Amino acid sequence: MVSFCPDLAGGESGEPKRMKKVFIVLATMLICLAQKTASAADFSPVVSSWLRNQTNLQTWSADFVQTRALKSLTQPLISTGQVWFAAPNRFRWELGRPAQTIALRQPEQMLVIYPKLKRVEKYPLSGTQVGPWRDALALLEAGFPRNQAELESRFNLQSTEINGGVCEIKLQPKSSAARRMMSQIKIAFGTNDFLLHSTELQFADGSTMRNDFKNPRLNEKLNEALFSPQIASDFKTVEPMKKP
Repeated sequence: MVSFCPDLAGGESGEPKRMKKVFIVLATMLICLAQKTASAADFSPVVSSWLRNQTNLQTWSADFVQTRALKSLTQPLISTGQVWFAAPNRFRWELGRPAQTIALRQPEQMLVIYPKLKRVEKYPLSGTQVGPWRDALALLEAGFPRNQAELESRFNLQSTEINGGVCEIKLQPKSSAARRMMSQIKIAFGTNDFLLHSTELQFADGSTMRNDFKNPRLNEKLNEALFSPQIASDFKTVEPMKKP
């Protein structure tokens, strides 16, 4: 089973490689966070309607198929998983059945859990970091802009296309540091029900990661344990971003 956040860095090692891995997790969360409340900005009427429609969304969960296309591979890597969201900003991604990797977005931190390896990675979300990590956090936070200016300060809307009842928007991070890792985000949703259909990340090295969602469940009561799981005592916990 392919990892939730396989390395894109080729022969890179150390900090650059770790940053790309973390950035993939953050960016994957971002593209679904974007379906929650956001300012309308100067989008087309259908996009503005989609954004307004999210106001009453409290929880969302779905199954998904993740397709990774890497230049180094002739065939894409395909995996299945599940995702849960609870307002305002909690997420749980599971890749594989049973889960091979679990990514949890909590208010103050992000956890990446590898059940088979009995390993937990902790990443702070305090907003005090600088450099590439700060840029990655800024993209994650952009899923919940407090106003139109904040949204536009972080993204350029490149295009809006409607085809067969599906609207796809393309966004580009404004930060040059962020674009060095991820050049474009695509978000597709239904024009009638405004449900999320798919998301796609295009990375600077030409690789892509696409998530196609199915069986969406809106505003169902979710078990709090999904977002605050008990970690077994035999799991090793590490903080990759913590300086020695």
